[in-house]
Amino acid sequence: MPVSDPRPLCADQRKQFDELMNVQLKGPFFLTQKLLPLIKDGGRIVNLSTGLARFTLPGYAAYATVKGSIEVLTRYMAKELGARKISVNVVAPGPIENDFAGGVVRDNKEVNKFLASQTTLGRVGLPDDIGGAVASLLADDNHWITGQRIEASGGMFL
Repeated sequence: MPVSDPRPLCADQRKQFDELMNVQLKGPFFLTQKLLPLIKDGGRIVNLSTGLARFTLPGYAAYATVKGSIEVLTRYMAKELGARKISVNVVAPGPIENDFAGGVVRDNKEVNKFLASQTTLGRVGLPDDIGGAVASLLADDNHWITGQRIEASGGMFL
């Protein structure tokens, strides 16, 4: 299901759910499996989830469920790859000014203002806010963090 097409739980979402599973869960699972021989011992893996796996907004049950599965997968990957000293974490962005949901956070000033009012830092995120979180997990001296969900949401719904 394209994230620009939120649907209530009661709507028929079989096709969209399968698409989400294929891209958002199967993709990272099988790509990581395929790349494991190329990842050096002591390497890093960072998966992406969503703040919607912690807080709820109507219409995103399928998307959030699949992204929540990435969080579980991350913990299992961390456990299984720990013997190789590979750190595995997941970053969960909150509302970001990007193309998600058709760009609603970026383009709809009312939505942007509302979501900003729900963050501790008083604004919605920018793509570079997420890049910094990912980069910090990939840093050479940051190998001790593994199996963790790092929410980059500006303190959304605290």
